[in-house]
Amino acid sequence: MVEIEIDGRKVQVQEGSMVMQAAEQCGTHIPHFCYHKKLSIAANCRMCLVDIEKAPKPMPACATPVTQGMIVRTKSDKAIKAQQGVMEFLLINHPLDCPICDQGGECQLQDLAVGYGGSASRYEEEKRVVMPKDVGPLISMEEMSRCIQCTRCVRFGQEIAGVMELGMAHRGEHSEITTFVGKTVDSELSGNMIDLCPVGALTSKPFRYSARTWELSRRKSVSPHDSTGANLIVQVKGSKVMRVVPLENEAVNECWLADRDRFSYEALNGDERLTQPMIKQGGQWREVDWTTVLEYVANGLKGIKNEHGASAIGALASEHQTAEELYLLAQLVRGLGSDNIDTRLRQTDFTAGSGVKWLGMPVADLSTLDRALVVGSFLRKDHPLFASRLRHAARRGAQVSAIGGMADDWLMPLAQRVTVAPSAWVQALADVAAAVAAERGVSAPVAGNVTDVAKAIAASLLSGQRKAILLGNAAAQHPQAASLQALAQWLAEQTGAQFGFLGESANTVGAALVGAQPQQGGLNAAQMLSGQPLKGLILMGVEPEFDTANPAAALAAARAAETVIVLSSFKSEAAAEYADVMLPISPFTETAGTFISAEGRVQSFHGVVRPLGDTRPGWKVLRVLGTMLGLEGFAFETAEEVRARALGDVAALPARLNNATQAAITLPASTGGLERLADVPIYCADALVRRAPSLQATADGKPPVAGLPQALWAELGLTDGAQVKVTQEGPSGPVSAVLAAVLDASLPANVVHVPTGHPATSALGAAFGGIRVEKA
Repeated sequence: MVEIEIDGRKVQVQEGSMVMQAAEQCGTHIPHFCYHKKLSIAANCRMCLVDIEKAPKPMPACATPVTQGMIVRTKSDKAIKAQQGVMEFLLINHPLDCPICDQGGECQLQDLAVGYGGSASRYEEEKRVVMPKDVGPLISMEEMSRCIQCTRCVRFGQEIAGVMELGMAHRGEHSEITTFVGKTVDSELSGNMIDLCPVGALTSKPFRYSARTWELSRRKSVSPHDSTGANLIVQVKGSKVMRVVPLENEAVNECWLADRDRFSYEALNGDERLTQPMIKQGGQWREVDWTTVLEYVANGLKGIKNEHGASAIGALASEHQTAEELYLLAQLVRGLGSDNIDTRLRQTDFTAGSGVKWLGMPVADLSTLDRALVVGSFLRKDHPLFASRLRHAARRGAQVSAIGGMADDWLMPLAQRVTVAPSAWVQALADVAAAVAAERGVSAPVAGNVTDVAKAIAASLLSGQRKAILLGNAAAQHPQAASLQALAQWLAEQTGAQFGFLGESANTVGAALVGAQPQQGGLNAAQMLSGQPLKGLILMGVEPEFDTANPAAALAAARAAETVIVLSSFKSEAAAEYADVMLPISPFTETAGTFISAEGRVQSFHGVVRPLGDTRPGWKVLRVLGTMLGLEGFAFETAEEVRARALGDVAALPARLNNATQAAITLPASTGGLERLADVPIYCADALVRRAPSLQATADGKPPVAGLPQALWAELGLTDGAQVKVTQEGPSGPVSAVLAAVLDASLPANVVHVPTGHPATSALGAAFGGIRVEKA
């Protein structure tokens, strides 16, 4: 530690700190534009010039290291005069368009110009003009004349997002921030550049010209998408959500948001919102009141129970629903006498037991790892904020290794990468286990081949201090998920690593904690959707054609059910066909609720706007339905009461998080044919992002294509722009789709990459299964 004096106050700071950081520590504000605590130091705006004793001229506080006994004056005449001079230069070319600027009211330049700018300009020449640029549907670069070249957006791309999409071209007064020729900004974290821009050069394209910042109410919430549990500030005008920005929480999302957290709000006000209870009669849908529809549902469920028994009733719910809704749905189904309730819609292997699978460590610890092995994950698109933390660790020197089915670009250096067909993932992990066993002189849990890459991954895991083995979404959904889990558990024990699941959705952990899974031998999701059709099926936030492991089988099961009750915030063509009743329930912005993140963090939130139309919070709908059915335990007045019953003592929840398994490890025999590898595109992962127009207009929102390996591409004689017909086995014969084909040389020879969760592939079968490909 060194002691310095700032404006007459002595302060002790870490050696190597900059004057700016010392000033922040003692609460002294130094004006700045280019400095940001999460980015590298550029020192190119010069607004933070301060007076340092014995220095011949003012020095930039952001780039001047502290020294023992240093005396700094931030408010002396010398410092103020230097800062005013810099401000005059910044304003020379700045357009006087504050009245129409979208950044007005939250602009750093505007705020600092009041304190450091002159009342008149000495500059009489013509101001420079920078041509606008179109960089995609999320970020507006229409007014780049406002840019002050702080380069925050450039550094964010390089250091946090991992890809340099913006850069500085030309020199002097001709300098401008631009993309590479004709390119768009496609990072899944791109919206953070809008927050970082200290002027109105980068603004939000969907929000642009829709409200003034001082007209907006700011309300805290939690992201309903992936398992990070990102903290949000939802900005509201009247009863409409206008914008979503990050709420800083260093332990969760730092000060960043993924684009789907930021822009999915567009769906909340879209045309597909379900706002009125509806019943299908004689093949026609008609709107009814809540009393009529709930009596219809209650009588229908009672009739099915009396005629076919309680076991003919089942419920499937999305893990994007709140813990309160999932708890009450489980109580409703069990109150009727059934245990057929599940949320693990994409899971295919249920033999690992019913432990509450979690990250195995705090989210923030991902940034500090020395070694990591990630198995079965499309990391960058599945978990953008987890990926940014692992990217930060890799920049610090951590060794990150991967086992997966394709070499998708994680935008970070990977120490080792094993790319094999999904059916070979268990063998690949067994090979690493064999290498660890050989190194440690213990017996391996199952036969493996000590290959060079397995040795390298084993050596990596056996070195370093902070280590983790992480199973991704595809590993949890894999047909041999239990074997992968058991092998990862053994490796963690032998190498001293922490072991966890990255977690698919906002409430994957919460669903398990509140009992929204079979507990007394009920049917799991796969059994409900592929065995004997249920007579009564309740779907909460679920679209079977997009959200399940086998969309073809799921749709067939929904169509075969006698009564299908849909609780959803949205209408869909498919639901209109298979459903008998549609109940409009509130999305996360219109209800109180709780999400439990991958690390087991319990985060509750309140509704930020009134429910749209005749929409009602899901927990209230289930409460009334339970009461009408005469079930006990539904007398709740508030969401807080439901939460207290569902979760019990929150302090005791960490003890219930458990990744341990007793499952046996089996090495699957090779199928020999072509295998499908199916990821869920980032903007197809849930009902909200699927209906957000701006997200669907991005590069990641484009219709899926079939990725083919080199040998298959040559065998079919395909050329660029060709189409292929992909076929799988469905519940009653072959099902197929025609897709554009692309050559992906990183794919193993027997793997075809066909995404799931999209209308173009919703007719297909199992996400992990055999597939046939022919030229269309």
